[in-house]
Order: sequence, then structure tokens, then C-alpha cells
Amino acid sequence: MPLDSRAQRLLSMVAAAAPENKDRPTPEQRRLSLKKLMQFARNDCGAVTAQDGQITGHAGALPYRLYTPAVTDPDTTHARLPGFVFFHGGGLVAGCIETHDRVAAALAAASSCRLLSIDYRLAPEHRFPAAIDDALVAVEFVRSHGAALGIDSDQIVVGGDSAGATLAAYVCQYAAAVTDLKIAAQCLICPVLDFSHPWPSRELFGTGYLLDKATWQADLADYLPEGIATDDPRISPFCSADLAGLAPAIIHTAEFDPMRDEGNAYAARLVDAGVTVTHVCHDGMIHNFHALGAILPQAKTAFELIGQQIRSLLQARAPG
Repeated sequence: MPLDSRAQRLLSMVAAAAPENKDRPTPEQRRLSLKKLMQFARNDCGAVTAQDGQITGHAGALPYRLYTPAVTDPDTTHARLPGFVFFHGGGLVAGCIETHDRVAAALAAASSCRLLSIDYRLAPEHRFPAAIDDALVAVEFVRSHGAALGIDSDQIVVGGDSAGATLAAYVCQYAAAVTDLKIAAQCLICPVLDFSHPWPSRELFGTGYLLDKATWQADLADYLPEGIATDDPRISPFCSADLAGLAPAIIHTAEFDPMRDEGNAYAARLVDAGVTVTHVCHDGMIHNFHALGAILPQAKTAFELIGQQIRSLLQARAPG
């Protein structure tokens, strides 16, 4: 399909407002740009309540925001719900709880999960593996403190968008290979999964489609210390040699996203490894489209579908 006309208008707006330093955006420019972009998120995301907290004892304090969806049955108001550990996008350099507030709220409302949005440490102030370490701590915290959070520790979803999906994908690999942590499902939205291969979509859509090559190269340079290979699965989860035994996956990619090919290929590899996969590639859409619902109505459709898919997977896993 052709590029969606609303997405094209958005891209024209973004191009007109782009900073002069297009070759190497600074972290400050990257953060300001994402903050402005995320103002196009939808506000009618569904009824949720939110409460801020901190995971202590790990490199200081790791902030989070806990979203609880509204319930219609008063008897279930204080019941344990499935949990969703969410990692925001932004190239591991930009983004925070606030930029992704509406995205996290929409996911909580759509999935009927209590969702923790994690404010993990960012580069270049905190380079690799700080974000990975925070992600692992966050998921273990939810398992260990599920009762206090109102979460069923046997029903934990791990997910993220863009670079947050990088973290989510690796956490699921780590959980399957190293720990006894059981993850019920993984949810990867416009995931960034491989910096080691020259994927065609990265060349086709690497300029002028919201996420530019100059930006992701700058993000990687800010995040990655010297001596760390890009095919390390902590950087490129696609490069993991063994994907067997991973949690069922929900993967949403976009037709005009530079990261489309690696997301589609990861879905195919998971299927080949025997993992249950639900994969949707959204026609006519661009990277981060799901977070731009004030302009792109497809964002609402995507959240509704993701919520339905998560509920279906969790219901299938529920005892009895």
C-alpha cells in the first residue's frame, strides 16, 4: 500500500521543524524532538489511574509509574490483575515516563493489565549495559512484589516500543535461558532488533520517514561503549542463536518503518523456533505510528488490537 496520507502530512511537518544539525543530533536535541513528537499522542486512552513509585537498592532509585485500568465490577477493584512491564522508546537516549504517559495508559486500558512504565537510565550519561540492567531488575521486582502491586506474578507481560522493545526482547531471552522467571507474553511494537545486518528497509526508509539513519546511528554511538560488538544479543536481540522456549510474542511492525524488516524476520525466526507468535505489519504506517494517535487514527486500532491479543494470550494461559 502507499504511505498513508495523514502520515505523509506528519512527515512534512516534522521535516519543516527539523533542527539544522541533521547529521549528528545531540542527546539534548534528540530528547526535545521526541518530547515534541509525543505531544501527538491520543488523550482519550481509556480510564486508568496512575501512581508513581521507585525500585530502590539498584544504582540508586529506579522510578516507575503504575497504571491500573478501570474496572466495572466492584468486587474486582482490589483483585490481582495481570502485570505489564513496559519500556519506552527513544533510542535508549531519549524518552521517559512522561513522554510515554499516554502510550502506557492506553496499553493498560486496552490490555486490562496493571502496567509499570519503567524510567530506566539513559545514555550517554549511563551507557550500555545500564538500561539492560534496569530492565532485568524491573521485571524481577514485579515478580517479587506482585502482591503489593496488585499483580498476578504468574501473568506477567514484558513489552516496549522501538528501543524499549529491544530491552523487552532481550529480557525475554534472558528469562528463558538463565532464570526461572516465567513470562506470560512479550509485546514488541515497532521493535529495534538488529544493528548487525544491512536490512533493506533501513536503506529504503532511512531518510524522511520519522526515524532517520543519522538519529539511530547517533543513539547507538551515545549508548554503546567501544569494544562491544553490535551482534551482541543485548544490543541486537535478533542475533541470539537460540530462540526456543521464549514467551509467546505479539509483534507489531509498520510498512514504512526502517526497522520493519528486522521485526518481520524476528517474528519468522520465533515461529521457526516453535514460539507462538501473533504478528501484524500495519499497512501505510511509519515508525512510532501507535504513539501519534492525535493525527493517525490507526493508533487507536493498533492499541485495541494489541489489548485483545494480550487478553487472549493471558486467558489461554490462565489456570482452570
